[in-house]
Amino acid sequence: GLYWIIVLCVCFLPGHTCSGRCGYVWEECSCHATCVSLLNCCADYSQSCLQVAPYSSSMLGGRALTILSVVFHPGERLFCRFKGEIESEGFIDAEGHARCITPLLYETGWVPFDVSTDGIHFNQSGEYLSVHPSRTDPAFEVALVNGTQWQNYGTAGTARLLEMTWNSSLIGADRVNIELWGYREVNISTESTSLQAELSYLYSLGRSLPNTGAFSFTPEPAKETFSAWELGNIRITAASESDGARDVQGLWSQAHVLAWHLEQAFRDDSAAWARNKCVQWDALEKTLPNFLDEIIDCPCTLAQARADTGRFHTDYSCDIERGSVCTYHPGSVHCVRAIQASPTHGSGQQCCYDSTGAQVLTGDSTGGSTPDRAHDWGSPPYRKPPRVPGYSHWLYDVTSYYHCCLWSDYCHIYLSHRPSSGCQAYQPPRAGAVLGDPHFITFDGLSYTFNGKGEYYLVSSPDKELSVQARTEQVKLKNGTSAKATRLSSVAMKEKTSDVIEVRLAEDLDHLQVLRNQKVLAFTEQRWMDLHGVFVFSPSPQNVTVMFSSGVGVEVRRHEGTMAVTVLLPTEFTNHTQGLLGQMNSDPSDDLLTSQGVVITSDNTTPEEIFTFGAGWNISKETSLFTYDSKYLLDTYLNQPTHDPAFIPAFSLPERPDDPLVADMLKMCFGDGAPFCKYDTLTTRSLAVGNATLRAYQSHSALIQDLEPVVSCGWLPTPRNGKKTGTTYLEGKTLSFSCNAGYLFYGSPERTCVDDGTWTGEQPYCITGCRKNKEFKAISMHMCKRKH
Repeated sequence: GLYWIIVLCVCFLPGHTCSGRCGYVWEECSCHATCVSLLNCCADYSQSCLQVAPYSSSMLGGRALTILSVVFHPGERLFCRFKGEIESEGFIDAEGHARCITPLLYETGWVPFDVSTDGIHFNQSGEYLSVHPSRTDPAFEVALVNGTQWQNYGTAGTARLLEMTWNSSLIGADRVNIELWGYREVNISTESTSLQAELSYLYSLGRSLPNTGAFSFTPEPAKETFSAWELGNIRITAASESDGARDVQGLWSQAHVLAWHLEQAFRDDSAAWARNKCVQWDALEKTLPNFLDEIIDCPCTLAQARADTGRFHTDYSCDIERGSVCTYHPGSVHCVRAIQASPTHGSGQQCCYDSTGAQVLTGDSTGGSTPDRAHDWGSPPYRKPPRVPGYSHWLYDVTSYYHCCLWSDYCHIYLSHRPSSGCQAYQPPRAGAVLGDPHFITFDGLSYTFNGKGEYYLVSSPDKELSVQARTEQVKLKNGTSAKATRLSSVAMKEKTSDVIEVRLAEDLDHLQVLRNQKVLAFTEQRWMDLHGVFVFSPSPQNVTVMFSSGVGVEVRRHEGTMAVTVLLPTEFTNHTQGLLGQMNSDPSDDLLTSQGVVITSDNTTPEEIFTFGAGWNISKETSLFTYDSKYLLDTYLNQPTHDPAFIPAFSLPERPDDPLVADMLKMCFGDGAPFCKYDTLTTRSLAVGNATLRAYQSHSALIQDLEPVVSCGWLPTPRNGKKTGTTYLEGKTLSFSCNAGYLFYGSPERTCVDDGTWTGEQPYCITGCRKNKEFKAISMHMCKRKH
């Protein structure tokens, strides 16, 4: 590919070198990423602080990272060291371009690396993003053609040729080796109970084959040596590489259950083989700790699940936006996964919903949502089971699903260990928002307008160690003049020891820019990033969601050159917030709490009083989380008071009949958000801006509606030898019960979920009458007495 080489304007200062000091800032010059835009880099910044393309690689490794902006001497050796411990040899081509090959890691996130040409002095450094294997670009993978056939090979009707394809130009050789690698988790020593992740070369499927980009074969059953490996990947490398060579350039397939490689006994009777495996798994599960008690409850409805973006994220295998396939969850239209793994066991939660928006439970359907002993995305500190991204989940939760549910009829065993979580304990988050020329809607629903110019606390929670800060700037009109109003231009945030994330309007106002610890993040290769203590998701340049470990979510959207921000707080933050989004305690009357601790009553408060209240929530220079990486930001914010006392906004604007905007504005601005819509139309002289504000307000109102708490009474079983009509267990819903022919009904034929979370009536039973009936002896006696 083509790579742009950045030419830096640098100042030459003897004695200040960036060698081994990337991130340092001196008074005279800087080795920090911001020096590029501030034009104050030390002379050797671009040679010492390396940028690479591509910037991401699957955690399986094998991808060549090209070092930009540094030309090496052709013929020199290149040594690459990752995380200060994994060393491998890179290479330098005839033009002097250097490349390091990413290593196999069992973790995701930004990985530091250093390079050296003598193998001793590693003083040039950079970083790249290690990503979950399922999030790599499919163009850089070995594609398993007809994946279902690969994953069920050896079961009835699947014995045909298996085919794989790949982009032959990515190997850079005329001939290739095709290898099978297996994954397992094993005890590292007899004394230790801790498991170690191991991805190992097993055997070759073909050596020195022509690099045509396609290969097909008829798989042989595994020899006894390899039959225990049930999970793995295909890897393709240049034929010049030795068998199973580690950390060399190559392409990997997705991880998959190795049905095609399993022993002959599987092919002879796959159902019996799988049942035996399922029974073994059942025995193992009974010895493992109970993880179900510590995972988060599912949202009760699809609307809640899609709105709670701080704690739940779309499960790509069942996504309503992409056209739900839901292979593993028939009957569902959308599933979400809990973003954070559970604290002790690193477990995951999955929640699936049907077309009515109700949760699908395993008690009613094999397509119900199933929790995971190992979170699919892994969890910090990664590396060790059961926290290895992807693979631990495959071992603990997916291969067993194949054994019990797909290849045999023992799914009831699987579901007994992976029952759906109900939603009785689920509490939706509270949402506060900033939109338009800034209008604020607090967590408790109070609305007001504050047009200060400066940097302010949206949310400050010292005891929870959360800070969300907002920067506003004066609105510029199309004719070049400035309006007497401000708008949001940046929001910066941090929780505990997390990375600092800033989301700001780019200079051209047409997209959002994300910074991590003052360094701009590009979302060109990856939409999702695992960072320290925080995840960031950017599905488009207009849309960023930031998710912290506590479940706090911050959504940033761009509308017509302005930003709208929504902050979602879990209920644990009740009575722990202050700032422009108020105290979260279900009482809007105390939301105008000043930084001095005085509550301004919101009734009959003048715009001027609200302006004074807002101005008091300006941040201090010491607590600022913002990045000042341009002359404009230095002059306007860093070197000025954090609240500009000279800027006085228009507190209200007249709707003059002779104003050509007014007639169209009145047609457009109606309903709840009308005052905000009118104010923004008149201050910016733009119907488009007013309309964007109205839409942002309506979007927030819809979110609040989606997050309304719902009462659940919990799952009710179908009586044995009977039927149940209805599978929704929420307030107001009624379930009906009946018995099969030949059985007597005892209990309530209908039960309704009421507002205190309980069911009306009594549990229904279907019994055989007055003869001996051990299970229902008391009930039978009661029935018999009634009959006689």
